[in-house]
Amino acid sequence: MADSGANLVILGGGSGGYACALRAAELGLSVTLVEKDKLGGTCLHRGCIPTKALLHAAEVADAAREGDQIGVKSSLAGIDMAGVNTYKDGVVGRLYKGLQGLVASRGITYVEGSGTFVTSGGGAGAVEVNGDRYTGDNVVLATGSYARSLPGLEIGGRIITSDQALTLNEVPKRVVVLGGGVIGVEFASVWRSFGAEVTVVEALPRLVPNEDEFASKQLERAFRRRKIAAKTGVKFTGANQTDDGVTVKLESGETLEADLLLVAVGRGPNTAGHGYEEAGIALDRGFVTVDEKLRTNRPNVYAVGDIVPGLQLAHRGFQQGIFVAETIAGLNPPPIDEAGIPRVTYCEPEVASVGLTEAQARERFGEVQTLTYDLAGNGKSQILRTSGAVKLVKAGAEGTSGPVVGVHMVGGRVGELIGEAQLIYNWDAHAEDVAPLVHAHPTQTEALGEAHLALAGKPLHTHG
Repeated sequence: MADSGANLVILGGGSGGYACALRAAELGLSVTLVEKDKLGGTCLHRGCIPTKALLHAAEVADAAREGDQIGVKSSLAGIDMAGVNTYKDGVVGRLYKGLQGLVASRGITYVEGSGTFVTSGGGAGAVEVNGDRYTGDNVVLATGSYARSLPGLEIGGRIITSDQALTLNEVPKRVVVLGGGVIGVEFASVWRSFGAEVTVVEALPRLVPNEDEFASKQLERAFRRRKIAAKTGVKFTGANQTDDGVTVKLESGETLEADLLLVAVGRGPNTAGHGYEEAGIALDRGFVTVDEKLRTNRPNVYAVGDIVPGLQLAHRGFQQGIFVAETIAGLNPPPIDEAGIPRVTYCEPEVASVGLTEAQARERFGEVQTLTYDLAGNGKSQILRTSGAVKLVKAGAEGTSGPVVGVHMVGGRVGELIGEAQLIYNWDAHAEDVAPLVHAHPTQTEALGEAHLALAGKPLHTHG
């Protein structure tokens, strides 16, 4: 059976897909949205939301454990994973219900089932689901990503990915985390707060290797204080598991014994099995190639989210979905600046950044100026008992005027500062533009203000 066609058919109901559907419907387009699993995709059900719920539980555990240090008589009796999972699942469930209501209220045709993109059927193409065909003048591919493993490493038993890590019914005593990127350090942080012994193994020379080197050093120092072991620049060679544990082998000849091995080596594009290659969609190592308007090589076929090369972030996919909907509706929105997308890693301490790293800025501009402001000089950071710093990267040599092209922060709750930081970057602000702004006291936003004061040549709470 074939339907009568829509202005837009979207394959995938994750952050990119549902945002595209909602905005397109808001703009008066007829929309069909196809999703094989649950509306909200990885972010809502297996990624951003449930992991951050675990991280909040971890923060509460740390606060209970450390209450005596600020005169509060508290202690941590233990972690009830059933209770933690109930809390986590409750957060996910409420958001899921709200999202379902939103989609239903916008008149979007929602189709449950595994979809395949096909070129026949008129318009840009069609999506086949359970023998039915849904045609569209435009088609958006938004099938998301999956948790990667390594060749020869079978997931199962005591070797898990983040998908299984979200549903554990007990806290492991010893964990090896394979991968020191965002997912790896977030789970390492959770399990350490829950009382586990944690070792992170990263083949590259530093943790969070996509961040500025400053941030990596700050995080590695903080992890050492928390007694999270990090083995960087070390390659994994294999793992053997038994009913009682898993043995992890490293290229150095060292072996690590643990209860669990978390494989956190990144996420791959979920493009296989959806008809893309058969329909002639151009792929590069499994990713869908697009231009700055997110158009594929086929007319009126777009791609958004984790299947598009670049940062695999839910808010990136969300904004791309809005962008494509507005493009199809003829609004001609400006292309998205990838460097202007904020990035936050929610471990303890948090890592937040926007714009270019110092290395990237030097490659683009030649000369740059950097300024680092230590959170030790910030009143709210002292109250929160967090350490860390804010680093600014300015285009141009010292003594010249130039925009701030990178903001990098490490410390407790610095993810909440990223809103102002992204405005600074995306509006090409100079330090002199930010320095006069009044930041409420005592807040951690003052650290951004103080850093820009110093970069503008008038430092206050910094030692010259």
